[in-house]
Amino acid sequence: MSKITAAITAVGAYVPEYVLTNQILETMVDTNDEWITTRTGIKERRILKDEGKGTSFLAIKAAEDLIKKKGIDPKNIELVIVATATPDMKAASTAAYTATQIGATNAFSFDLEAACSSFLFGMSTAAKYIESGRYKNVLLIGADKNSSFINYEDRATCIIFGDGAGAVLFEPNEEGLGLQDEYLRSDGSGREFLQATYGGSSYPMTQEAFNDGKHYVFQDGKTVFKNAVFNMADVAVKILERNNLTKDDVAWLAAHQANKRIIDATANRIELDKDKVMMNIEKYGNTTSATLPLLLHDYESHLKKGDNIIFAAFGGGFTWGSIYLKWAYNS
Repeated sequence: MSKITAAITAVGAYVPEYVLTNQILETMVDTNDEWITTRTGIKERRILKDEGKGTSFLAIKAAEDLIKKKGIDPKNIELVIVATATPDMKAASTAAYTATQIGATNAFSFDLEAACSSFLFGMSTAAKYIESGRYKNVLLIGADKNSSFINYEDRATCIIFGDGAGAVLFEPNEEGLGLQDEYLRSDGSGREFLQATYGGSSYPMTQEAFNDGKHYVFQDGKTVFKNAVFNMADVAVKILERNNLTKDDVAWLAAHQANKRIIDATANRIELDKDKVMMNIEKYGNTTSATLPLLLHDYESHLKKGDNIIFAAFGGGFTWGSIYLKWAYNS
C-alpha cells in the first residue's frame, strides 16, 4: 500500500471591496506613497468596512469560493480549521460558526492562532489529520480582519496590514505529492515586540485601557524586521538542505507577505530567481493568516502538478517556519 500524503486539491479566496491606497493613507497619517512603497512594497490593502462583520465573514466567503470552484458537497468536509489572529470573539469558535454557515454540518472545527505563522502551522496540522488515514477532506482557512485592531494614527502599523482570507482543501494522495517536510519553530521571548495586549486574560479590557488606545496592536518594527529577515531565510535554507534540494529544484517560493524586503532577503538567501518568487504584497499588504493562501489563489493558474513549493513565514510570538510541498494538480 502506498504511503498517504496530504495534498492541496483546491484553493479559494476573498478580499473586501474597499481599497485603502497609500494616497488615502497620506490624508490620515504622516506618510506618503514613496515612503511606504520603498520600505514595504505595499501600494494598497483591502479593508472590511461593513459593521458587525468580522473574520468569519471573510472565512466564509473564501470557503464558498473554494466549494463552488471544486464542486464539492460541504457535507463531505470532515474538519474545518480557521487559522487567524483576529477571531470574531474571545469565547466562541470562529471555525465552528464558519463550518455551520458553509454547510459543513458533518465537520468538527477549531481555531488555530500563531500570528502570521497561523496558516503555515495550520498546513502542518491539516496534513497530520490526512496522513493518519482517518480523514479525507480537511478545509484549512487563513483569515484575518486586521483592521479591527489597527490604530489608523499609528504609522508603524496602519500602513502594513489589510483584511482578507484564503482557503485550501487537503485530501489524501498516493502519488507522493503534497506536504513533504516541515521545519517549524517558536520563541516566546519575542512576544513583547509584536502584540495586541489588552483583551486577553493577562490584561482584561478596561475603560481606562480602551481610552488609552491599548486595544490596538503594537509593533517594534526594527526588532521584528531583524528577526523576520534572519529566521525566514534560515528556515528556507534548512528545508532545502534537509531535502537535498537546490535552487534549480524549486519552482516557487511562497513567503509570508509582511514586507517586500523580507521576501527578497529570503529569496536571495536561497539564490532564487525573482520570477520564481510569489508576490502580491503590493495589492493586499500583510493579511496575516491569509497571505499564503492568497498567494496560492493568485498564482494557481501558473502552478503545475509536481511543482516544488517552499513556504516560509514569520509572526508574533515569535513563530516561524518553512514547509516543502509538491503541488498536486494542473489548473
